[in-house]
Amino acid sequence: MLLSQEEMSFDFGGARLDPERDRELLVWIFNQFLYGEVTGIQVGHWLYRAPTLDAANFLARQAVEELQHVDRFNEILGLLSARPGESHAAVRFLSSGMMGDDWAEHVCLEMALGEGYVLNVLYALINTLDHEKIRSILSKATRQEERHVAFGESETIKAVRQNPAVKSRLLGLSLWSLLGIDVLARAVRRRSSEGHPLLEQFPAFLRHVRGSTELRLERMGLLEKPVSEMGFLARSSKMGRAALGHSARRLWPGRRPRLTKTYLVDSRLGPNGIQA
Repeated sequence: MLLSQEEMSFDFGGARLDPERDRELLVWIFNQFLYGEVTGIQVGHWLYRAPTLDAANFLARQAVEELQHVDRFNEILGLLSARPGESHAAVRFLSSGMMGDDWAEHVCLEMALGEGYVLNVLYALINTLDHEKIRSILSKATRQEERHVAFGESETIKAVRQNPAVKSRLLGLSLWSLLGIDVLARAVRRRSSEGHPLLEQFPAFLRHVRGSTELRLERMGLLEKPVSEMGFLARSSKMGRAALGHSARRLWPGRRPRLTKTYLVDSRLGPNGIQA
């Protein structure tokens, strides 16, 4: 990944999440994860529109991993003596509402940013949750999520290099994504109790998530200065144009050839077939 685990991890100063005291909050958090993993079915859409055989190969593996994660988070809910429940509107927006309309949007918004948010929370849970079995399950999922984020980052960089015109649109949509994080953060705060040793640090954790996301955007070549220095009008303009372009692409989708039309010129196919 373009960011290390250390850069993405937040220091809660020894504060812990207790599976009994914080059961209601944890159940709510893992229900959000469950919804996010179910959206792994969207990978099937991108398999059909993958730009290369290597990308399609990665997505095929990812689809299996995402659906395995559904079972893992369902297992975690069972360990908390809970049943699957509804997801929050902000999670549905970030997972489904921000579904890309072309390859560049998919790898940037859903993989680099979306799964990057997931990693921020996974690292926090692994570092603070007093439940060894749940931490073990999360650690296994984390290694796979790291590969997904790294793939999204590298493919976003490729997309911008191939077509620099997408840079502004991807940044504008990324700002919408960050807005969704703010809404979700307010939902978490409403579920916290006064004086909770960990959740009282949540505003600082949110600032850390935003900071690491901006750093990722910078290292992918999309952001040249901190969002806070862009100014309200500049941010609004980028978000407005990006939303308009996003909507237009849904009404009039592009005609990029699908993999079934381009595979014969794919770099993965050499003179003797698929290369090792």
